[in-house]
Amino acid sequence: MYKILTLNNISVKGLQRLPRENYEVASEVSHPDAVLLRSYKMHDMEIPESVAAIGRAGAGVNNIPVDKMTNLGVPVFNAPGANANAVKELVLAGLLMASRNINGAMKFADSLDGTDPEISTAVESGKKNFVGSELPSKTLGVIGLGAIGLRVANAALSLGMKVVGYDPLISVQSAWQLSSGVEEAVSIDHLFSQCDAISVHVPLLDATRGLASAERIAMMPKGGILVNLARGGICDDQAVLAALDSGHLHSYVIDFPTGDLLKHPKVISFPHLGASTAEAEENCAVMVADSVREFLEDGTVRNSVNFPEAVMPRNGGSRITIANANVPNMVGQISTILAESQLNIADLLNKSRGDIAYTIIDLDDDISEATLDSIRAIEGVLALRYLPRKS
Repeated sequence: MYKILTLNNISVKGLQRLPRENYEVASEVSHPDAVLLRSYKMHDMEIPESVAAIGRAGAGVNNIPVDKMTNLGVPVFNAPGANANAVKELVLAGLLMASRNINGAMKFADSLDGTDPEISTAVESGKKNFVGSELPSKTLGVIGLGAIGLRVANAALSLGMKVVGYDPLISVQSAWQLSSGVEEAVSIDHLFSQCDAISVHVPLLDATRGLASAERIAMMPKGGILVNLARGGICDDQAVLAALDSGHLHSYVIDFPTGDLLKHPKVISFPHLGASTAEAEENCAVMVADSVREFLEDGTVRNSVNFPEAVMPRNGGSRITIANANVPNMVGQISTILAESQLNIADLLNKSRGDIAYTIIDLDDDISEATLDSIRAIEGVLALRYLPRKS
């Protein structure tokens, strides 16, 4: 029986992927094998030593101490792309709201009072203050062409916009899905200089903090629109506010409002709604529940932010999985211990990612606790799990 600790409400569709006959899932459980969460901040939490995996029902993992978990040999799973359509739709909504001045127009309409003829007169008099522009005449720059960015780029093309993308680390999978009509920017500066609207879709890292700086915003054509539904901090808010005040920027669409941003009439603020759809929450929960289950039952690693992908079909025998520092001769030392214990390796997979390596070994026979302890004692081994043969 596997025990799963939930730190937030997880979609029922996701929890249904964990069969009750094999899983105990609760918000309070002792010695959990895994943790499932959404936005709960784990940095100050005392994480039980029994935890072998953490699953985030969403894309970002800023609320999880990933480096700490890596050093303990614990994979952190997320749900990349599961909320991509939801975020894409909100980006498009933000672009339309900004370009057509919908936010201000709605506030104006809500402020009207009087008889129907008086309201009609006020509408005809006031609508000239909210004249907007159409998207097909604009160029959209998309920074980051992952699961969300590529969908935004493709959708903007279908709306008639010219689209320029920038992502030096674009994956092969994303490249296959990206429309050939999306033009490539040779640099971020190049993108800022030619785009009327820009949408950012990158994680918040040291390298991306303040990416939309005062200098880069100044490169944009006057009257530009900036959209940030990725993470607060990627855009320099003070630089954005200054550009809005000067009229250089027309609008700023943000999913992470602050006190200063909420006060500004040219800022369109959403309350972190990017992935807040029933469909996205279900998709994220299903994806991460499947990943955690595969890892617990078979040692398979998919959709991990800190471990290499490792998928090896089981042959019916016992299996051990080892997370270790990515240093030479680890597999050799493990193989030697197994050989000295008269254990034959039926299959083996070794993958690495940065400073960590992960090994899956299938054995013809069961393995003793003494042999497992010998492997655990190897310098650099972070975590070892033994999965008995499947009945």
